[in-house]
Amino acid sequence: MTNPDIQKVELEKAYRLLNHGPTVLVSAQDDDDIDVMAAAWACALEFSPAKVTVVLDKSTKTRKIIEKNGYFALQVPCLAQLDMTYQLGSISQFDELNKLELCGTQLFYPDDSGVPLVEGCIAWLICKVIPEPHNQQAHDLFIGSVMGAWADSRVFRDGHWYFSDAHRSLKSLHYIAGGTFYTIGDEVKANL
Repeated sequence: MTNPDIQKVELEKAYRLLNHGPTVLVSAQDDDDIDVMAAAWACALEFSPAKVTVVLDKSTKTRKIIEKNGYFALQVPCLAQLDMTYQLGSISQFDELNKLELCGTQLFYPDDSGVPLVEGCIAWLICKVIPEPHNQQAHDLFIGSVMGAWADSRVFRDGHWYFSDAHRSLKSLHYIAGGTFYTIGDEVKANL
């Protein structure tokens, strides 16, 4: 990683990257075939070994790529990426071959996994599909074993999010409907 703000996250703490319910970007590559889509239904499934789930509609190009190569990445976009995130969820690469360029999506590769990651996000998880054909076909539900995780240390460090002191542009997005998102809110703590 060339960006010094991007730090590796222990796999045992990778679930924390998703447990606040953010909208995610799902990316995948098979040879020269690359796509990224937005998804609102992704969550942590298991602590150790780290596993995640994501719902991927049968009509998406990203899903077709994942079904071919068996790997995908989930990344947490931030407010600075609002328009790009919405466009990635609204435009199909089946209809617009230059979708990634049109959306201004820049990619990078953190290792030799061959899975592209979206620049500018605040967290990334590379996952290998755990095949569950019934869930994938009946419910569009994919399970992934987390192979690697990273986060932007300006908002995630020591296994915890620090949105309260982060710049507004680095806050995670949470999709509602019809182009409406919220950013993560104020931190409050229960009395222990």
